[in-house]
Amino acid sequence: MTEEQRMQRELRSVRPRHDDPELPDDITANDLDRIARNELKTLTKENAETVGRHLAMAARVIEENPQLAHQHVMSAARRAGRIGVVRESLAITAYATGDFALALRELRTYRRISGSNDQLPLMVDSERGVGRPDRALELGRSVDRSTLSPSVQVGLAIAMSGARLDLGETDAALVELEIPQLNPNTAFSYSPELFAAYAEVLSELGREDEADEWLERASRADAALGASGDDDETIEIEEMEEDDDDALADFAADAGDDDDDDESVDAGEAARAVAAAGLGDAPATAVDPASAVEVDDADDQTNAEDDAAASVSQDDETEPDAASPKA
Repeated sequence: MTEEQRMQRELRSVRPRHDDPELPDDITANDLDRIARNELKTLTKENAETVGRHLAMAARVIEENPQLAHQHVMSAARRAGRIGVVRESLAITAYATGDFALALRELRTYRRISGSNDQLPLMVDSERGVGRPDRALELGRSVDRSTLSPSVQVGLAIAMSGARLDLGETDAALVELEIPQLNPNTAFSYSPELFAAYAEVLSELGREDEADEWLERASRADAALGASGDDDETIEIEEMEEDDDDALADFAADAGDDDDDDESVDAGEAARAVAAAGLGDAPATAVDPASAVEVDDADDQTNAEDDAAASVSQDDETEPDAASPKA
């Protein structure tokens, strides 16, 4: 059986009794980012437009209605099951709806199509979701982390830490997070979540004072990143005392005036944004930061530093019931 025949067989289960959700007139395939649109060029023009509209609509509604987003991506998968971004989006919306077994199968298919490990953190967390933290750790160790982008390395560290917590290995969970990106003086797009995850494990260990410090760093990094506005800008931020809240608010307001007005939807990245919406405390696969925000931590200068398949792949055993992952 060829690869194409196998994927078509996997997709058959979503074709019966599936009604396409309504698409508003104001959404088009042009709402997708350039990379996603390029992937759809292997389709006919009419089919590419329909698939693109469903993906763009899924990206639009993913945070407030993941189930509807999943229905839109299923409609896309019925028409373009061989396209990597479609299978990736299907996996992510499945994850968002709590179907971790389906998410895991689709992520495997996406990796096979694309050859990319960018969704490895989500694969690891999906293994946790189906109740297999040991398999999650094994999967996370199977890839050379130096080959991954910094943001994927961070997402993987958070997922691996969560798997350690699932196994009651709290000390090891902390070690998983002690990576070079755990730098309190520099904030990237992944820093707030990494700092918060580190704080959570410290709290589990009873080190509440340290946990509070890292939670404050997470909050400060989040505020700095939000205030920067322009992704291409590097901003140095001096540590502010608690009574300097008004100054920080003024700075954020000033930076907000310079924000881009481009509201186009990035289906590839916006679909990945469901990791942030659906994972909660589990890892999000963040976009690589274009720049860092420098944070001057006056109180502490210590650097502590990834078809709608209904059938399981032949090399899989029966999936256990999905359980919500505990990050």
